[in-house]
Amino acid sequence: MRILFLDLDTLRADHLGCYGYHRNTSPNIDKIAEQGVRFTNYYCSDAPCLPSRTALMTGRFGIHTGVVGHGGTAANLRLEGRPREFRDKLASESLPAFLRSVGFRTVTISPFAERHGAWHFYAGFSEMYNTGKCGMESAEDITPTVLRWIEMNAKQDDWFLHVNYWDPHTPYRAPMDFGNPFEGEPLPGWLTEEVLEEHRGMVGPHTARDLGMYTDEVDPRYPRYLGEIKDMEDLRKLIDGYDCGIRYMDEHIGRIFAALEEQGVLEDTAIIISSDHGENMGELGIYAEHATADHPTCRIPMIIRWPGGKEGHVDEGLHYNLDLGPTLAELLGREPMPSWDGESYAQAITGGRPCGRDFLVISQCAHVCQRSVRFGPWLYIRTYHDGYHLFPEEMLFDLEEDPYEQHNLADSKPDVCKEAVYLLNRWHDDMMKSMPYDVDPLWTVIKEGGPYHARGHLRAYCERLERTGRGWAIPELKRRHPQEFE
Repeated sequence: MRILFLDLDTLRADHLGCYGYHRNTSPNIDKIAEQGVRFTNYYCSDAPCLPSRTALMTGRFGIHTGVVGHGGTAANLRLEGRPREFRDKLASESLPAFLRSVGFRTVTISPFAERHGAWHFYAGFSEMYNTGKCGMESAEDITPTVLRWIEMNAKQDDWFLHVNYWDPHTPYRAPMDFGNPFEGEPLPGWLTEEVLEEHRGMVGPHTARDLGMYTDEVDPRYPRYLGEIKDMEDLRKLIDGYDCGIRYMDEHIGRIFAALEEQGVLEDTAIIISSDHGENMGELGIYAEHATADHPTCRIPMIIRWPGGKEGHVDEGLHYNLDLGPTLAELLGREPMPSWDGESYAQAITGGRPCGRDFLVISQCAHVCQRSVRFGPWLYIRTYHDGYHLFPEEMLFDLEEDPYEQHNLADSKPDVCKEAVYLLNRWHDDMMKSMPYDVDPLWTVIKEGGPYHARGHLRAYCERLERTGRGWAIPELKRRHPQEFE
């Protein structure tokens, strides 16, 4: 058995052809979707990068591992303490460790552990190849290592190869000589001049006038990435840059498939294609960032082509990224690890049977502090720290009617909000009961001064808001975050 896991950073599902995108960004990925199962309601439990991949590899929610942010205590895996044995649980119960225990040679080609100081990410891997640029790699920095490994090892049996590409992540770094295959093609239809004008009046990091997070500064090394969206032409340039990153990465993925085919193993290799999180491209007024616990940030693609599994099937059930471990365990005829929080969806892959959850709770504590509930057509977002975006405490969106989150229905649908709060409380009670700790790491983030990417920036940002005609927001920002001015 051979498994290739393509872990494609910051990849929105709906910017892939197989998920209905009108641009041809992903021909090689689309072919695998035709041959396997495509999941349409697949979410990371905890966003963004570090919390998401920690949940994936540990098989546990961030509230259990403690990793919900990008800095401070919430960026460190909780210690087991006195019950710890000679080795910790990750040595045997991480996803790679589980696969190694059932006979797989486990390999990762990724800079992720160094990028985030997340050394627990290596647990269970037998071979680790750090591509050396801490997530600033372009595909041409990664593919040669992958192709060398395939040439030397692909014909062997029982390997799990994790390959991490970064091209859709800011700053969009597809080489300029790649060109722009989308020049002149339509933008997503909902992004109109009126919408952009509204967004230009908003405040907060990575809004239309602050693509440098808290500034409009640009880096000449990355000409595809902007500091500000002034007009529709700038908006086109930004989205073209993101889509070029996807298409450039997809071409390199095609080289991997060609190499496996040359070795005679492509047809029998299981292929998993997913991401750590998506990317807001205008939703909630945020551009080119994965800063919220909402649909475009937390919804991720998941495509699985499994030898002997369903072909061309679409599963619409609700699933978490941390459900992958139990799914692989069932597909391999094994029991899941006792510490895992996930639930298997193997039956969707082998028989096309629905096996989704009733609801999901998704989290973000690196840019804002939010927990959200995904159920039925609804997404309910509860904000505990607004990351300087002036979000209301409650937001509610009907994703079937409003997938781009333009109309907050919280005030007009109080009964739906109450149902969501009930589900959120039920989930929280279950989480707190099922761990030995008495502290919710979301509140640790708040008590330590707020989300890492918001902490300490407000005073200087208010000066920028004054200079750019958005001083109206400053009194409310000071009211909500008085500690930033002490």
